[in-house]
Amino acid sequence: MSPTSLSNAVLAVTDETFEREVLQHDKPVLVDFWAQWCPPCHMIAPVLAEIAEERAGSLAIRKLNNDENPLVARNYQVMSLPTLMLFRDGVVVRTIVGARAKARLLAELDEALEQ
Repeated sequence: MSPTSLSNAVLAVTDETFEREVLQHDKPVLVDFWAQWCPPCHMIAPVLAEIAEERAGSLAIRKLNNDENPLVARNYQVMSLPTLMLFRDGVVVRTIVGARAKARLLAELDEALEQ
């Protein structure tokens, strides 16, 4: 699955929708900052889709195309892709740079959410 063909559980956000879809969300949100030209971004996309479906009741996953939405990326100082940022109550609680295997990513997310 490419980042452009999002699963039903992974929604795209933009500079305009970021505040509503991420910062004001009622549950934790993992934001995937990606770009079409980024091979690791394409590698992690199916992993994120699986996690989104498995954790739909407790975690929202959103994707933000870094090239098309530079304001949010600049505001959060995203320098490498993919960058995953976990937001809780509008605050970044964990930043993960680079692709991860599903088990490792879930372990990092669970650790961050337990704090």
